[in-house]
Amino acid sequence: MALTALAGFATFARAMPPDVEQRLILASASPRRLDLLRQIGITPTLIVAAELDESPLPGEMPAALAARQARRKAEVVAAQHPGAFVLAGDTVVACGRRILPKAENSEQMRVCLTLLSGRRHRVLGGVCVIAPDGRIATRLVTTQLRFRRLDAAEREAYLVGGEGLGKAGGYAIQGRAAVFVQSLNGSYSNVVGLPLQETELLLRGLGYATF
Repeated sequence: MALTALAGFATFARAMPPDVEQRLILASASPRRLDLLRQIGITPTLIVAAELDESPLPGEMPAALAARQARRKAEVVAAQHPGAFVLAGDTVVACGRRILPKAENSEQMRVCLTLLSGRRHRVLGGVCVIAPDGRIATRLVTTQLRFRRLDAAEREAYLVGGEGLGKAGGYAIQGRAAVFVQSLNGSYSNVVGLPLQETELLLRGLGYATF
């Protein structure tokens, strides 16, 4: 019997029979997630973005949001494409209990950078894999970061490049914002968009051949 881990623990069921077709659908249009998967030799058969309202529920905590959204995305796409492995991820940036938005404009980027300047924050990555037979495995990965103090000129210079647009927390660690990071504890790839070690274990645990 398969169990689902929603708070950082993954339970793996029996492996799929060797004759099962290895079709993998990435339930995300994020180019970062695709690049990360290719980095470890995994190329999805198909990319299908799950169109969902990603707003938090009233009173929902950051970790719960990341886990819920990853599972919802996987379930929506799995229903449309039965018989395939489906992988979904969701990234939430949180400062304390506050969930930072995916910055849609320069003002939202400015608010995020001002809040993160000189402070610790968390990047929570929810990952969900659904196997062809319907088994589900999930994982929640937390990375702790601290930004150095940013002066107004640095923040404004970063806004000009627009790197943080569409990014949770208003920054992209794989770009110029890398110099803002004073310390990082946990998975770097989780901050980029997908925790690779945990994702590979989920896929392999459900029978997807990763090597």
